[in-house]
Amino acid sequence: MRRFTIILNQMWKAFLPESPRVIIAVVLATAVLLISASRFSKDIMIVDNGETIEVSTYRAKVGDALKGANIKVGRDDKVLPAIESVVTEKMTITVKRAVPIRVAVDGKELELNSAEEVVSDMLKAEGIELNEKDKISPELTTSITKDLNIKITRVEEKLITSPEKVPYRTISRQDNSLAKGSTKVISDGADGEKEVTTKVTYEDGKEVLRERVGEVIKKAAVNKVVAVGTLGWFTPSRSGSKIFYTNKLRMKGTSYTSNFHCTGKNPGDKGFGITATGAKAKRVVNGYSTVAVDPKVIPLGTKLYIEGYGLAIAEDVGGGVNGKIIDLYFEPGTSEFRNWYAHYVNVYVLK
Repeated sequence: MRRFTIILNQMWKAFLPESPRVIIAVVLATAVLLISASRFSKDIMIVDNGETIEVSTYRAKVGDALKGANIKVGRDDKVLPAIESVVTEKMTITVKRAVPIRVAVDGKELELNSAEEVVSDMLKAEGIELNEKDKISPELTTSITKDLNIKITRVEEKLITSPEKVPYRTISRQDNSLAKGSTKVISDGADGEKEVTTKVTYEDGKEVLRERVGEVIKKAAVNKVVAVGTLGWFTPSRSGSKIFYTNKLRMKGTSYTSNFHCTGKNPGDKGFGITATGAKAKRVVNGYSTVAVDPKVIPLGTKLYIEGYGLAIAEDVGGGVNGKIIDLYFEPGTSEFRNWYAHYVNVYVLK
């Protein structure tokens, strides 16, 4: 406006000596110029990287207004509103200057200039896409500052399926028909097979983690079954063959014969020499001899082995045979009977 005022004064002086008609024409032309000037000149504010400048401009576009104010805009600088926007009265034009930053991504070190506010905006402006699992440092909400270093780690997950053996197990079962320490395979085992799914995580193409995430049995394993003997055994000093037993008792061994002193019966009496089971009492050195027991401790009919006596069968009972007492039968008058004395012996219950 000041320029047009100066021009008006100059024109007024130049045409002052002329006729009133000329003066009137000059005044009208000046008025038109003043009206036009007031119509197209706009007062605006420019904020250049935080510094505020107030200017009046006749330029129609933001970019031209900045040039008119001698404000140069770099290729990476950001102007709001855009440089092609129309200038309006009281408009504020903001120029944000780009700063150098570094972005490490996809095996490259990118040196960029950015005028964006935060990291996420910069990535969008540069066309750098983030996948769902990717890692970024610093965070997306971090402000863009000079010499900021940004690291993007590409994360990829893959599912891998592979077969895997399912080892069979060995199941042991106690078997009292087998000697202790011996085993017998009842049924053989067979390995099974399963399909295992593994999630493998890669960071920038390098494997960093493996996780088993699932498995499906394709063929079940068959367990091996082995019988384990529990039957005790020993070898008597008089014989080289093994004696197998299910229980071992420590008992007081006494002796008796079929005579009157032991049984209250004489030869010819009814039941003389007959045991409680109806069998005839006998002493068989290399076979099963008769012994009397308490049936509450050893059931009648049980086969036994008595240390120092040999094989026997529980066939008889006696009035004095109670609890852990075993009465051994001998033939009357024999040296074996005379030499036996009451003492504790090991009694083996045979299978």
